[in-house]
Amino acid sequence: MQTPPDRHEYPAHWEADVVLRDGGTARVRPIAADDADRLVSFYEQVSAESKYYRFFAPYPRLSAKDVHRFTHHDFVDRVGLAATVGGEFIATVRYDRIAADGRPASAPADEAEVAFLVQDAHQGRGVASALLEHVAAVARERGIRRFAAEVLPANTKMIKVFTDAGYQQKRSFEDGVVRLEFDLEPTDRSLAVQRAREQRAEARSVARLLAPGSVAVVGAGRTPGGVGRSILENLRDAGFTGRLYAVNGALQEKELAGVPAHRSMRDIGEPVDLAVIAVPAGRVPEAVAECGEHGVQGLVVVSAGYAESGPEGRERQRELVRQARTYGMRLIGPNAFGVINTSPRTRLNASLAPQMPRTGRIGLFAQSGAIGIALLSRLHRRGGGVTGVTGVSTFVSSGNRADVSGNDVLQYWYDDPDTDVALMYLESIGNPRKFTRLARRTAAAKPLVVVQGARHGGAAPQGHAVRATRLPHATVSALLRQAGVIRVDTITELVDAGLLLARQPLPAGPRVAILGNSESLGLLTYDACLAQGLRPLPPRDLTTGASAEDFRAALAHALADDACDAVVVTAIPAVGERSAADAALAEALRSASAAAPAKPVLVVHVELGGLAEALSAAASTAPAGGTAPDGTTRTGTTPDGIASAAGPAPRSAAVLPEAENAEAGSAEAGSAEADSRLIPAYPAAERAVRALAEAVKYGQWRQEAADPGRVPEYEDIDEKGAAEQIGRLLVDGEGGATAEAGQTEPGAAVPTTDPGPAAGALTLGPDDTCALLARYGIDVRRALPAPTPGEAAAAAKNLGYPVALKTTAPHLRHRADLGGVRLDLADEEQLRRAYAELTSLFGEPGELRPVVQAMAPRGVDTVVRAVIDPAAGAVLSFGLAGAASELLGDTAHRLIPVTDRDAASLVRSIRTAPLLFGWRGSAPADVAALEELLLRLSRLVDDHPEVVSVSLEPVVVAPRGLSVLGASVRLAPPPARDDLGPRTLPVY
Repeated sequence: MQTPPDRHEYPAHWEADVVLRDGGTARVRPIAADDADRLVSFYEQVSAESKYYRFFAPYPRLSAKDVHRFTHHDFVDRVGLAATVGGEFIATVRYDRIAADGRPASAPADEAEVAFLVQDAHQGRGVASALLEHVAAVARERGIRRFAAEVLPANTKMIKVFTDAGYQQKRSFEDGVVRLEFDLEPTDRSLAVQRAREQRAEARSVARLLAPGSVAVVGAGRTPGGVGRSILENLRDAGFTGRLYAVNGALQEKELAGVPAHRSMRDIGEPVDLAVIAVPAGRVPEAVAECGEHGVQGLVVVSAGYAESGPEGRERQRELVRQARTYGMRLIGPNAFGVINTSPRTRLNASLAPQMPRTGRIGLFAQSGAIGIALLSRLHRRGGGVTGVTGVSTFVSSGNRADVSGNDVLQYWYDDPDTDVALMYLESIGNPRKFTRLARRTAAAKPLVVVQGARHGGAAPQGHAVRATRLPHATVSALLRQAGVIRVDTITELVDAGLLLARQPLPAGPRVAILGNSESLGLLTYDACLAQGLRPLPPRDLTTGASAEDFRAALAHALADDACDAVVVTAIPAVGERSAADAALAEALRSASAAAPAKPVLVVHVELGGLAEALSAAASTAPAGGTAPDGTTRTGTTPDGIASAAGPAPRSAAVLPEAENAEAGSAEAGSAEADSRLIPAYPAAERAVRALAEAVKYGQWRQEAADPGRVPEYEDIDEKGAAEQIGRLLVDGEGGATAEAGQTEPGAAVPTTDPGPAAGALTLGPDDTCALLARYGIDVRRALPAPTPGEAAAAAKNLGYPVALKTTAPHLRHRADLGGVRLDLADEEQLRRAYAELTSLFGEPGELRPVVQAMAPRGVDTVVRAVIDPAAGAVLSFGLAGAASELLGDTAHRLIPVTDRDAASLVRSIRTAPLLFGWRGSAPADVAALEELLLRLSRLVDDHPEVVSVSLEPVVVAPRGLSVLGASVRLAPPPARDDLGPRTLPVY
């Protein structure tokens, strides 16, 4: 695309793929001079009414002058964006910078007129709303702070686009025209609107893949056993409720395996919603093109030979995604195992799983096909592993997850009335900031259990394009837990936790009652509870002669005890015939638990297949009776129509009332078993207790999430001044020396090349570091360079005695234990003596880089850091200085932005926290001042994405106040697109 001398370079970073309201996709990109023919063609397809609304007069066609004006932009004062599908325009938006009098202008004018035009066939798809988000982001990047739009009163759709966006607006009416003016600074409401639209669009895009009205299998062959043929037969045998087609260019038959067969997608005379592509990788582009031209809404590509096969395959995968999005299609795969939806309304088994899972309330997502098979098998079978029968609502195996990812599926599950618990096996997280945001919201409504594979491999699995994290796995896990994610280490633990959360209510606390007919098994359970941080009550031994009635009475008594939050029942088999006894015991336990539906019950059994089957007799994880923690009544039915009542995990507030009413109606039509509930059984005490401990921690997180705290507003923060300073430093590169604030003389900033979190960033010198931090109320104690004894004495006189003399050489910095620091120097004599000692011990002043600093009040030395990790996002870290954090790893972390509750918990979550609270009679530190420092630093990093790293070390927290003795700041240009920007699909 042309770039004459008077024009800016084509801004390729403005290009983005977006998901529209109906789940389809479009591409947003700048309009350039070679788009003239596309613009004319687009305009010809717009109705006369839409043209009238755009130009306020009949305007049947564009003149050559119009076409030139609308396709030639400088990408600063005049910008045009287009939404395209199939390479053709479906909508346009443009802005022109204007002065206060409304005439064309250049910077520093910060207002622009904006206008939209959407093809009539695509109105109602949310195209204008998506374009508004993107053109607003472009305008802010170019220094425009306010949009103005003139709209005819009859153009209610466009007025609604502006008013619903959530920006602060001013409306006026003059000369028959509505004039809207609104600031482009994002507000809480505009961000909430954007997130809600994102959720609806992405959820709908997944729904089109999981609940299609028709499916075509491209590559289904004549010979049974092939991939395509197997998927076709699986769809047929599952009882898919929609239309099913087989497509293969080599077919002469009109029918294959009892399914209508065609040689090409073009030969199918009806719409096709979903295509499953199972052809060699070299033939996939042709198949995708046929699907796109036929209007297919989504693809599942099971074909291999893509990024998992090397660089050539990776490029083939990129082209596959580009091609699918060109036609507005979402894509699962490639190298996918398939998708399953057990809803009776759909009955979709578009996967390689030969048997349709039972209908249930658990959603499964797996990036690995092999792990997906293992999860489905464990949830499906009776006996072994976690015993009992359970079912799934939906299953997605994403393969290389080149397009649809776990984030998309989370958006779908969030308000899916058929899913109560989400289980995910992840080998990589492509957009961690978005994942933690979605996880936090989802976990507030329903449990999310995650096991992460390849976490110690040091690299992403083949086929996955991800950002590498520099944080330890334990830190990433802790951050996920803060977002409400239930983190487990194995797929066995994944299923264990999922069964409990799907079948039982959340425990109100950690107090656990233990009862059973084996004293030894009870003691093992007691020890396991202590190891998991639970508070077990003394085990109650019912003896080996206990009857089913004894178990019922003991369980009822335990559940009625206000000092008990959950009950673990341990059982060993009786000698002789067991089936009748197992059934009686299962019925006794269900009867007792149904009387106290607010408390979870688990069973630890030893080789009791009959008991496990009896406990799971309802054969479903359908919603069950009783009262969930949110106060809703839960009922449901089994696949056989037998009503069952359980106490599953609380459901989303977004569940439709109609769904609840429908389930209640089914329960009323059920049998007397409606008052029973499913009880999960485990073959080992450790597994049961581990699952229970996860449920307890999740329940506590739910309680805390109800009141997450707030991000305080500090009146003395100069956000605008900080932004101007950061912008100037990044442009000019005049940030001072690369050492910490106050450590060396000012100099020129240089890009750092160390491999830390801010590699390639600009490290600020002491003056700019202190100035930037001061804008957020963070004061750094001055440290003056002392290259000679005389200059050291002069610096001390300037600062005032007593002073400290410190070396700042990299190998000695923050290492008081090596003797590179001299404290409480009361006069010049002591200072000169200390200077001589340091230089005699460690070397010449030029090597040691000594500095003089005024003494700070004594206190507890701590370290505060903030970093933008490429995978985890913005992270705030805290620990005590020295061995505690460096050797023992006693450091805590929180995701930014940090609330007041987060700051308080961050300080108290390290193991050495008692040192801050008067341990062994010492004076308590000023924790309130420390928490305020954490909040201010969080605000700095959250307000300015250019701040990629801040280190405050040491921070001495005294009984009154604190002192920041050392600081370093690194800046880098912000990413062109991140999770804080307009909605966009990830670029593969």
